[in-house]
Amino acid sequence: MLTGTHSEAASYEFTTLTCIPGVIHYNDTKIQLLDLPGIIEGASEGKGRGRQVIAVAKSSDLVLMVLDASKSEGHRQILTKELEAVGLRLNKRPPQIYFKKKKTGGISFNTTTPLTRIDEKLCYQILHEYKIHNAEVLFREDATVDDFIDVVEGNRKYIKCVYVYNKIDVVGIDDVDRLARQPNSIVISCNLKLNLDRLLARMWDEMGLVRVYSKPQSQQPDFDEPFVLSADRGGCTVEDFCNQVHRTLVKDMKYALVWGTSARHYPQHCGLFHHLEDEDVVQIVKKKVREEGGRGRFKSHSNAPARIADREKKAPLKQ
Repeated sequence: MLTGTHSEAASYEFTTLTCIPGVIHYNDTKIQLLDLPGIIEGASEGKGRGRQVIAVAKSSDLVLMVLDASKSEGHRQILTKELEAVGLRLNKRPPQIYFKKKKTGGISFNTTTPLTRIDEKLCYQILHEYKIHNAEVLFREDATVDDFIDVVEGNRKYIKCVYVYNKIDVVGIDDVDRLARQPNSIVISCNLKLNLDRLLARMWDEMGLVRVYSKPQSQQPDFDEPFVLSADRGGCTVEDFCNQVHRTLVKDMKYALVWGTSARHYPQHCGLFHHLEDEDVVQIVKKKVREEGGRGRFKSHSNAPARIADREKKAPLKQ
């Protein structure tokens, strides 16, 4: 419905049997939306081809968990548990724990804040279970045991998730109000097409996409096709913008002229590490290439041969 792509829908569950891709055109950008088959309890162990479905969700920027508003909250807990069992952490940030393996020197344990849920002895026991005897550990926050295990494993994926409650047209207004007030939740109705525009706006805010328009020198900016940057994929600096245009542009760039909310004045001369914001206009000024053997436009010597004998002789004129 959001992409214009046909996806099978019926009154019974599990109507989607394969991945159906679609493209959402929103705010002059293209967002790919994948309609995945539903997963059941035990999907993390391979039931119902659950591992193939979850593997697709691992590579995404945002997970939309579509739930039935007329059913119990147990489905939300089951799906969240299955995703966490395969290493997905929904609506969580990476713990502030520095961990690095070493070849020698034993285990170095330090902390910058008091720990109430884990201690140094327990960390040693966890590292010994993983057969790690030389490492450097630094806690920058009061983390839990599960957070420390996630850092040691190193294969966890932290993804934002929005719980979308469908079929709000078959429940009471009190239930709709209760579901809408839950954190990271939004209510819609595909049958009556209710609140779909709010869903698109919520997706845009959660993904944190930044549109940057390019401006050629002595020309108007190109507002038709912006460059889309994201903090989760690469970053939102001028250097990331140059890498999207061409990978060799960073070496040739002298400075950048920026118009928009991130600039203090128009235009602002910026370097590679300037943070760009949504709907900024950027013009890249490249370094001037000097000719070899000269300064500026005047050469210090000629390219002609030094000796007269080495010069090419012109053909004689025809009589």
